[in-house]
Amino acid sequence: MNTSHQQAEALLTDEVVAAFAGTPDPRLRQLMQALVRHLHAFVSDTQPTEAEWMAAIRFLTQTGQICDDVVRQEFILLSDTLGVSMLVDAINHRKPGVATESTVFGPFYIAGMPERALGEDMAQTPGEPALVHGYVRDTEGRPVPGAVLDVWQTAANGMYSGQDTAQPQGNLRGRYHSDDTGYYAIRTILPVSYPIPGDGPVGRMMAATGRHIFRPAHLHFMIEAPRHRTLVTHLFNAGDPYLSSDAVFGVKPSLVVAYQQRGADDPLAARFGLRTDFHEGVYDFVLPAE
Repeated sequence: MNTSHQQAEALLTDEVVAAFAGTPDPRLRQLMQALVRHLHAFVSDTQPTEAEWMAAIRFLTQTGQICDDVVRQEFILLSDTLGVSMLVDAINHRKPGVATESTVFGPFYIAGMPERALGEDMAQTPGEPALVHGYVRDTEGRPVPGAVLDVWQTAANGMYSGQDTAQPQGNLRGRYHSDDTGYYAIRTILPVSYPIPGDGPVGRMMAATGRHIFRPAHLHFMIEAPRHRTLVTHLFNAGDPYLSSDAVFGVKPSLVVAYQQRGADDPLAARFGLRTDFHEGVYDFVLPAE
Protein backbone atom coordinates (compact mmCIF):
# COMPACT_ATOMS: atom_id res chain seq x y z
CA MET A 1 0.00 0.00 0.00
CA ASN A 2 1.42 3.38 -0.91
CA THR A 3 1.80 6.24 1.52
CA SER A 4 -1.05 8.31 0.11
CA HIS A 5 -3.49 5.43 0.64
CA GLN A 6 -2.29 4.96 4.21
CA GLN A 7 -2.69 8.67 4.91
CA ALA A 8 -6.21 8.73 3.46
CA GLU A 9 -7.27 5.75 5.55
CA ALA A 10 -5.74 7.25 8.69
CA LEU A 11 -7.61 10.49 8.01
CA LEU A 12 -10.85 8.53 7.70
CA THR A 13 -10.27 6.95 11.11
CA ASP A 14 -9.56 10.37 12.61
CA GLU A 15 -12.73 11.76 11.04
CA VAL A 16 -14.90 8.97 12.49
CA VAL A 17 -13.30 9.33 15.93
CA ALA A 18 -13.94 13.08 15.81
CA ALA A 19 -17.59 12.47 14.92
CA PHE A 20 -18.10 11.12 18.46
CA ALA A 21 -16.31 14.02 20.17
CA GLY A 22 -19.60 15.69 21.04
CA THR A 23 -21.06 12.67 22.84
CA PRO A 24 -22.46 14.15 26.10
CA ASP A 25 -21.70 11.13 28.29
CA PRO A 26 -17.90 11.03 28.85
CA ARG A 27 -17.75 7.27 29.31
CA LEU A 28 -19.83 6.58 26.19
CA ARG A 29 -17.58 8.99 24.27
CA GLN A 30 -14.49 7.11 25.48
CA LEU A 31 -15.96 3.73 24.55
CA MET A 32 -17.14 4.75 21.08
CA GLN A 33 -13.91 6.48 20.12
CA ALA A 34 -11.83 3.53 21.36
CA LEU A 35 -14.10 1.12 19.49
CA VAL A 36 -13.59 3.05 16.25
CA ARG A 37 -9.81 3.18 16.68
CA HIS A 38 -9.48 -0.56 17.47
CA LEU A 39 -11.98 -1.68 14.85
CA HIS A 40 -10.31 0.40 12.15
CA ALA A 41 -6.91 -0.91 13.25
CA PHE A 42 -8.20 -4.50 12.92
CA VAL A 43 -9.50 -3.80 9.41
CA SER A 44 -6.26 -2.08 8.40
CA ASP A 45 -4.21 -4.96 9.79
CA THR A 46 -6.22 -7.81 8.24
CA GLN A 47 -7.42 -6.04 5.07
CA PRO A 48 -10.59 -8.12 4.60
CA THR A 49 -12.14 -8.45 1.17
CA GLU A 50 -15.67 -7.11 0.73
CA ALA A 51 -16.92 -10.71 0.61
CA GLU A 52 -15.17 -11.49 3.90
CA TRP A 53 -16.65 -8.39 5.54
CA MET A 54 -20.15 -9.33 4.38
CA ALA A 55 -19.58 -12.85 5.75
CA ALA A 56 -18.75 -11.25 9.11
CA ILE A 57 -21.94 -9.16 8.96
CA ARG A 58 -23.99 -12.28 8.19
CA PHE A 59 -22.32 -14.11 11.09
CA LEU A 60 -23.30 -11.37 13.54
CA THR A 61 -26.81 -11.17 12.10
CA GLN A 62 -27.28 -14.93 12.52
CA THR A 63 -25.88 -14.74 16.04
CA GLY A 64 -28.63 -12.30 16.98
CA GLN A 65 -31.34 -14.24 15.17
CA ILE A 66 -30.73 -17.47 17.12
CA CYS A 67 -31.03 -15.74 20.52
CA ASP A 68 -34.25 -15.96 22.53
CA ASP A 69 -35.61 -14.29 25.66
CA VAL A 70 -35.32 -17.34 27.94
CA VAL A 71 -32.34 -19.64 27.41
CA ARG A 72 -30.40 -19.15 24.18
CA GLN A 73 -27.98 -16.19 24.26
CA GLU A 74 -25.57 -16.72 21.39
CA PHE A 75 -23.79 -13.40 21.93
CA ILE A 76 -22.80 -14.48 25.46
CA LEU A 77 -21.60 -17.75 23.96
CA LEU A 78 -19.57 -15.82 21.39
CA SER A 79 -18.09 -13.62 24.10
CA ASP A 80 -17.28 -16.73 26.15
CA THR A 81 -15.57 -18.63 23.33
CA LEU A 82 -13.45 -15.60 22.38
CA GLY A 83 -12.25 -15.28 25.98
CA VAL A 84 -13.80 -11.83 26.30
CA SER A 85 -16.15 -12.86 29.11
CA MET A 86 -13.24 -14.07 31.21
CA LEU A 87 -11.26 -10.89 30.52
CA VAL A 88 -14.19 -8.70 31.57
CA ASP A 89 -14.62 -10.90 34.65
CA ALA A 90 -10.92 -10.56 35.54
CA ILE A 91 -11.02 -6.77 35.20
CA ASN A 92 -14.18 -6.39 37.27
CA HIS A 93 -13.39 -8.87 40.05
CA ARG A 94 -9.90 -8.10 41.29
CA LYS A 95 -10.19 -9.51 44.81
CA PRO A 96 -7.95 -10.07 47.82
CA GLY A 97 -5.74 -13.12 47.44
CA VAL A 98 -7.69 -15.22 49.93
CA ALA A 99 -11.07 -14.58 48.30
CA THR A 100 -12.60 -17.26 46.09
CA GLU A 101 -11.93 -16.60 42.43
CA SER A 102 -14.77 -15.84 40.05
CA THR A 103 -15.43 -17.17 36.58
CA VAL A 104 -17.91 -16.76 33.73
CA PHE A 105 -21.63 -16.46 34.43
CA GLY A 106 -22.63 -18.45 31.36
CA PRO A 107 -25.82 -18.23 29.29
CA PHE A 108 -28.00 -20.78 31.15
CA TYR A 109 -28.85 -19.12 34.47
CA ILE A 110 -32.56 -18.85 35.29
CA ALA A 111 -33.74 -16.58 38.10
CA GLY A 112 -36.42 -17.52 40.61
CA MET A 113 -35.50 -21.16 41.11
CA PRO A 114 -36.75 -23.15 44.15
CA GLU A 115 -35.65 -22.29 47.67
CA ARG A 116 -33.99 -25.41 49.07
CA ALA A 117 -33.23 -26.60 52.59
CA LEU A 118 -29.79 -27.55 53.85
CA GLY A 119 -28.79 -30.74 52.06
CA GLU A 120 -31.96 -30.96 49.96
CA ASP A 121 -31.64 -32.95 46.73
CA MET A 122 -32.02 -30.72 43.65
CA ALA A 123 -31.76 -33.60 41.15
CA GLN A 124 -35.00 -34.79 39.60
CA THR A 125 -33.24 -36.79 36.88
CA PRO A 126 -30.86 -39.78 37.23
CA GLY A 127 -27.14 -39.51 37.79
CA GLU A 128 -24.38 -40.48 40.21
CA PRO A 129 -25.39 -39.15 43.66
CA ALA A 130 -23.19 -36.39 45.05
CA LEU A 131 -22.99 -34.18 48.10
CA VAL A 132 -21.23 -30.82 47.87
CA HIS A 133 -20.71 -29.07 51.18
CA GLY A 134 -18.46 -26.72 53.11
CA TYR A 135 -18.48 -23.24 54.62
CA VAL A 136 -18.98 -19.67 53.46
CA ARG A 137 -16.53 -17.38 55.25
CA ASP A 138 -15.22 -13.84 54.97
CA THR A 139 -11.61 -12.92 54.29
CA GLU A 140 -10.89 -12.90 58.05
CA GLY A 141 -12.09 -16.51 58.37
CA ARG A 142 -15.36 -15.63 60.08
CA PRO A 143 -18.54 -17.52 59.11
CA VAL A 144 -21.03 -15.83 56.80
CA PRO A 145 -24.47 -17.02 57.93
CA GLY A 146 -27.51 -16.60 55.70
CA ALA A 147 -25.55 -16.47 52.45
CA VAL A 148 -27.70 -17.39 49.44
CA LEU A 149 -26.07 -19.96 47.17
CA ASP A 150 -27.91 -19.96 43.83
CA VAL A 151 -26.77 -23.20 42.15
CA TRP A 152 -27.27 -24.75 38.70
CA GLN A 153 -25.77 -27.53 36.61
CA THR A 154 -26.49 -29.83 33.68
CA ALA A 155 -28.22 -33.18 33.88
CA ALA A 156 -26.35 -36.38 33.02
CA ASN A 157 -27.20 -35.76 29.34
CA GLY A 158 -25.12 -32.57 29.41
CA MET A 159 -28.07 -30.19 29.11
CA TYR A 160 -29.57 -27.66 31.52
CA SER A 161 -33.22 -27.55 32.49
CA GLY A 162 -34.81 -24.85 30.37
CA GLN A 163 -32.41 -25.68 27.57
CA ASP A 164 -33.74 -29.26 27.64
CA THR A 165 -37.53 -28.96 27.78
CA ALA A 166 -37.91 -32.64 28.71
CA GLN A 167 -36.42 -31.97 32.14
CA PRO A 168 -38.71 -31.01 35.04
CA GLN A 169 -38.80 -27.29 35.79
CA GLY A 170 -36.15 -26.40 38.36
CA ASN A 171 -34.23 -29.64 37.86
CA LEU A 172 -30.65 -29.31 39.12
CA ARG A 173 -31.25 -25.73 40.17
CA GLY A 174 -31.92 -24.20 43.55
CA ARG A 175 -31.25 -21.51 46.12
CA TYR A 176 -29.51 -22.84 49.22
CA HIS A 177 -28.59 -20.94 52.39
CA SER A 178 -25.65 -21.15 54.75
CA ASP A 179 -26.60 -21.81 58.38
CA ASP A 180 -25.56 -19.89 61.51
CA THR A 181 -22.05 -21.38 61.28
CA GLY A 182 -21.71 -20.55 57.57
CA TYR A 183 -22.19 -24.21 56.63
CA TYR A 184 -23.94 -25.17 53.38
CA ALA A 185 -24.82 -28.56 51.88
CA ILE A 186 -26.17 -29.46 48.44
CA ARG A 187 -27.40 -32.86 47.33
CA THR A 188 -27.15 -33.33 43.60
CA ILE A 189 -25.62 -35.61 40.97
CA LEU A 190 -21.99 -35.63 39.89
CA PRO A 191 -21.51 -32.93 37.21
CA VAL A 192 -20.50 -34.10 33.74
CA SER A 193 -18.57 -32.45 30.93
CA TYR A 194 -20.75 -31.30 28.05
CA PRO A 195 -20.71 -29.49 24.71
CA ILE A 196 -21.77 -25.89 24.41
CA PRO A 197 -24.47 -25.42 21.73
CA GLY A 198 -22.87 -26.28 18.40
CA ASP A 199 -25.87 -25.80 16.10
CA GLY A 200 -25.49 -22.05 15.62
CA PRO A 201 -22.99 -19.48 14.36
CA VAL A 202 -20.64 -19.98 17.33
CA GLY A 203 -20.58 -23.73 16.75
CA ARG A 204 -19.73 -23.15 13.09
CA MET A 205 -16.96 -20.75 14.10
CA MET A 206 -15.51 -23.34 16.50
CA ALA A 207 -15.60 -26.06 13.82
CA ALA A 208 -14.03 -23.81 11.19
CA THR A 209 -11.15 -22.98 13.53
CA GLY A 210 -10.54 -26.57 14.64
CA ARG A 211 -11.61 -26.04 18.26
CA HIS A 212 -13.71 -28.46 20.30
CA ILE A 213 -16.93 -27.26 21.96
CA PHE A 214 -16.66 -29.01 25.33
CA ARG A 215 -16.70 -27.62 28.84
CA PRO A 216 -15.27 -29.58 31.77
CA ALA A 217 -17.73 -30.86 34.37
CA HIS A 218 -18.73 -28.14 36.81
CA LEU A 219 -21.30 -26.79 39.21
CA HIS A 220 -22.34 -23.12 38.90
CA PHE A 221 -22.68 -20.82 41.92
CA MET A 222 -23.88 -17.29 42.44
CA ILE A 223 -23.39 -16.45 46.12
CA GLU A 224 -24.86 -13.35 47.75
CA ALA A 225 -24.64 -12.15 51.34
CA PRO A 226 -25.31 -8.78 52.98
CA ARG A 227 -22.23 -6.50 53.13
CA HIS A 228 -20.23 -8.87 50.91
CA ARG A 229 -19.45 -8.83 47.21
CA THR A 230 -21.51 -11.18 45.08
CA LEU A 231 -19.49 -14.13 43.82
CA VAL A 232 -20.18 -15.87 40.49
CA THR A 233 -18.06 -18.97 40.08
CA HIS A 234 -17.88 -22.69 39.24
CA LEU A 235 -16.54 -25.76 40.99
CA PHE A 236 -14.82 -28.05 38.48
CA ASN A 237 -14.33 -31.82 38.78
CA ALA A 238 -10.69 -32.81 39.27
CA GLY A 239 -9.46 -35.18 36.57
CA ASP A 240 -11.85 -33.96 33.88
CA PRO A 241 -10.20 -34.28 30.44
CA TYR A 242 -11.26 -30.77 29.41
CA LEU A 243 -9.79 -28.86 32.36
CA SER A 244 -6.86 -27.67 30.26
CA SER A 245 -8.92 -26.79 27.17
CA ASP A 246 -12.24 -25.38 28.38
CA ALA A 247 -14.09 -23.99 25.35
CA VAL A 248 -14.83 -20.78 27.28
CA PHE A 249 -11.50 -20.46 29.19
CA GLY A 250 -13.27 -20.52 32.58
CA VAL A 251 -11.09 -22.93 34.57
CA LYS A 252 -8.95 -21.70 37.45
CA PRO A 253 -6.88 -24.19 39.50
CA SER A 254 -8.27 -22.86 42.79
CA LEU A 255 -11.78 -23.91 41.71
CA VAL A 256 -10.99 -27.57 41.04
CA VAL A 257 -12.51 -30.06 43.51
CA ALA A 258 -11.48 -33.69 43.95
CA TYR A 259 -14.66 -35.66 44.66
CA GLN A 260 -14.22 -38.62 47.00
CA GLN A 261 -16.25 -41.84 46.84
CA ARG A 262 -18.23 -42.46 50.04
CA GLY A 263 -20.29 -45.45 51.10
CA ALA A 264 -23.94 -45.55 52.06
CA ASP A 265 -22.81 -46.20 55.64
CA ASP A 266 -20.96 -42.86 55.83
CA PRO A 267 -22.38 -40.58 58.57
CA LEU A 268 -23.07 -37.92 55.94
CA ALA A 269 -25.38 -40.34 54.14
CA ALA A 270 -27.53 -40.76 57.23
CA ARG A 271 -27.51 -37.03 57.93
CA PHE A 272 -28.70 -36.04 54.46
CA GLY A 273 -30.83 -39.03 53.50
CA LEU A 274 -28.48 -40.66 50.99
CA ARG A 275 -29.26 -44.37 50.65
CA THR A 276 -26.51 -45.35 48.20
CA ASP A 277 -22.81 -44.73 47.69
CA PHE A 278 -22.10 -41.12 46.72
CA HIS A 279 -19.42 -38.66 45.67
CA GLU A 280 -18.39 -36.06 48.26
CA GLY A 281 -17.07 -32.67 47.20
CA VAL A 282 -15.80 -30.29 49.90
CA TYR A 283 -15.20 -26.61 49.23
CA ASP A 284 -15.12 -23.46 51.38
CA PHE A 285 -16.07 -20.17 49.74
CA VAL A 286 -14.46 -16.91 50.86
CA LEU A 287 -16.34 -13.67 50.21
CA PRO A 288 -14.68 -10.25 50.41
CA ALA A 289 -16.51 -7.34 51.99
CA GLU A 290 -18.16 -4.78 49.74
